[in-house]
Amino acid sequence: MRTTRRRFLIDSMLATVAVAAGCRSGTESASQAPAYLPTSDRTVVQTLPGIPTTDGAGVQLTRVIGQPALRNLDPFLMLDRFHSDDPNAYIAGFPSHPHRGFETVTVMLDGSMRHRDSRGNSGLIRGGGSQWMTAGRGIIHSEMPEQEAGLMSGFQLWINLPAKEKMCPAYYQDLGPERLAESKLSSAGSTVRVIAGTPNGLAGPVRERPTQPTLLTLTLEDDQPFELELPGEHTSFAFVYSGEVDLGPEAKTKKVRAGQLALFSPGKRLRLRATNQRSAVLIAAARPLREPIVQRGPFVMNTEAEIQRAIADYRNGVLDKA
Repeated sequence: MRTTRRRFLIDSMLATVAVAAGCRSGTESASQAPAYLPTSDRTVVQTLPGIPTTDGAGVQLTRVIGQPALRNLDPFLMLDRFHSDDPNAYIAGFPSHPHRGFETVTVMLDGSMRHRDSRGNSGLIRGGGSQWMTAGRGIIHSEMPEQEAGLMSGFQLWINLPAKEKMCPAYYQDLGPERLAESKLSSAGSTVRVIAGTPNGLAGPVRERPTQPTLLTLTLEDDQPFELELPGEHTSFAFVYSGEVDLGPEAKTKKVRAGQLALFSPGKRLRLRATNQRSAVLIAAARPLREPIVQRGPFVMNTEAEIQRAIADYRNGVLDKA
């Protein structure tokens, strides 16, 4: 679903709103606090880089969420960045491996990856497209490069499931580039592509999920500021994967450079501006679950007993059986 919406552009190109604050007069007592009108702008509360790692059959990655400095970001469990034009860094891919208890999302920027799983699903994840897989009670799948040369670039994001959904049937959405919602943001060619959620009314194709996720990419070609509306209570982050971006309200802006993750305070509005160069950003938000997380590699449950059952089910060949 490729969509261009004039309304999205109008909503996004909002002018910065001045924050009004009252001042004490000379007759006020010292104990009186100045009047304050709170805003709902999200500000950057922390930035951090990813760390190099390998996964699968030796694929070279940058781990952003899931590293020692940020084990998880409820409900986000992991964010990996892969980016290389050296086939030796990715060609071995991710041979068959199991999952239970969460969802995996592949965002492919360049290159192509073939998905196959134990339920008979097969699909090609192409540059500009995405794949959303609900592992639920269990699935065994592989993701293998379908190229021998050229750039392979994108992300894999893991999103937790609530306890009541962890043993749901597995489900798979293959989202080709033509299915994502897209809108031009400026005459210079700045573009938003929405995978999940309805930011500023532009609806991504992912079906309704229990964490109510928003997931999108932005390519910024000029310095025009704009704003995204996000659910105020949702956990949110941005990962800058090219250039540099000023994030937050104008009075509290934070410059975030390529390779850095920015974590945000609560709020309904996120302001972005690329001031110096062409930039690109992955933005995600989702409802936190506030439930216990017990993880052993590809299994994420709420208790140790559930993890042991997942391991036993996998060893006994019934992980993905109803």
